Amino acid sequence: MPVYSMTGFASASAAPVSDIDAALPGVTVEIRTVNSRFLDIAFRLPDELRQVEPALRELLVAGLRRGKVEVRAAIGRSGDENLPQISAEQLNRLARIESSVQGWLPKAQPLSVNEVLQWCRGGAGNSQPAKLDELTLQAARAAVESLKDARAREGDRLVTILMERIVALRELALRAAPLVPALVQRQQARFLERWTEALESAGSGAAVSAEAARDRALNEAAAFAIRIDVAEELSRLSAHLDEIERLLNSGGELGKRMDFLIQELHREANTLGAKSSAMELTGISVEMKVLIEQMREQVQNIE
Repeated sequence: MPVYSMTGFASASAAPVSDIDAALPGVTVEIRTVNSRFLDIAFRLPDELRQVEPALRELLVAGLRRGKVEVRAAIGRSGDENLPQISAEQLNRLARIESSVQGWLPKAQPLSVNEVLQWCRGGAGNSQPAKLDELTLQAARAAVESLKDARAREGDRLVTILMERIVALRELALRAAPLVPALVQRQQARFLERWTEALESAGSGAAVSAEAARDRALNEAAAFAIRIDVAEELSRLSAHLDEIERLLNSGGELGKRMDFLIQELHREANTLGAKSSAMELTGISVEMKVLIEQMREQVQNIE
């Protein structure tokens, strides 16, 4: 399954295809989406299309899972070339009807040009709203499909970026792993050196033997090794990266799970930095945090 971004834009139009409805205006539907924790839909519809909002909402809920969605619809006002063909017979009939009505109701207003056109489009124009709704839904279906394609393309781009960051994090973890034994060995030598200097300064009257001093130094070095051991953090970080990679390869609706995993990556990087007692590990921790933050920004756009 593809990975969908929550950011996208699509537009589609629908126009009458039959000669009977040729005078009807076309409808254009635009859909814009940005990231959001939930599916939040807002409509910007003309008054003539308010009644179609529930059907549009149902269509969007079926096609999208998350994101802030704005839907705009516009009715293309027909030009002169789309005006209905009016025959002399129709005009004569309207004139007779108007004359009859005014005979009975002298205060009745004469027919306007717009009313004449509406009548010629289909009697009293009662079928026009339903046909406009149908055109709107037709345009909306096409727009939703186009939007899903756009969000899938953007999702592919996000996957590429995230995969690059995963590779970089693995490289940093590989750099960090061999640093700990070297730091422990260096600290062990430092402890032994300090204890040796202390014994030499104390002279023959020292209360602690050289062997005991050496054991004490080794114990201090062992305690230091335990404090700075980051093997567990690196192991968990690697497991989280494996899971993120698996999710990206499987696709689907994974944004919320990715949010959680990014938080766990932050936790491991923070612990790594807290345990570091050397500039090398501190630098690696900082680089990891930068990469994880970059991942978090991209994950926020994943559906």
